[in-house]
Amino acid sequence: MAIRLLPRDERFFELFTKLASTTVEAARRLIELFTEQGDARWAAVELIKVLEHEADETTHAIVTRLDRSFITPFDREDIHELASRLDDVIDRIDSVARRSRIFRIDEVPEGALLLSEVVHRAAVEVLRAVEALEKGPPATVLAACRDIKRLEEEGDALYHEWLGRLFEPGADPLMVIKWKELYDTLEKTLDSAEDAANVLESVTIKHG
Repeated sequence: MAIRLLPRDERFFELFTKLASTTVEAARRLIELFTEQGDARWAAVELIKVLEHEADETTHAIVTRLDRSFITPFDREDIHELASRLDDVIDRIDSVARRSRIFRIDEVPEGALLLSEVVHRAAVEVLRAVEALEKGPPATVLAACRDIKRLEEEGDALYHEWLGRLFEPGADPLMVIKWKELYDTLEKTLDSAEDAANVLESVTIKHG
């Protein structure tokens, strides 16, 4: 039988899980954005936009519930911080999608796809940590957080490698401008996932 890490408050945990699940779906659509062509690519952008709006509503629901709750499963400040950091991840994904459309990307460098896959893997680990935050064991949360940090380091290495490739002799200056900004935002997405992991880790250590 699983040991419950924190006092049960199904609604809070349900909302956190919904927010993290929405982020996983948005990250999956981000991969589609970089692998599909034509209308299918732009359809992925629109789906990410819808998912980001859903995430905003979920975050608002968490904050509203927090304001109205007398007893919370863990510190109010941590609940607010976790909701904000989780929302940041999908906000960054949406930023990548919106910029991709503005820039009217065509050929996608391998580095962008590789980074988007790391983003998706990090989102999956965030969801694993969020689900274990309620049900435990604490070791599962901490293991997922370690994996997120490892993925951030993996993404950082990819970011620097592929950013360097943009500046090879003969590179199209316009492509450099476009993809540098997209790489920057993808890297910041992983930073946001690590920020969420830091909050999850802190809550687990406090209450574990």
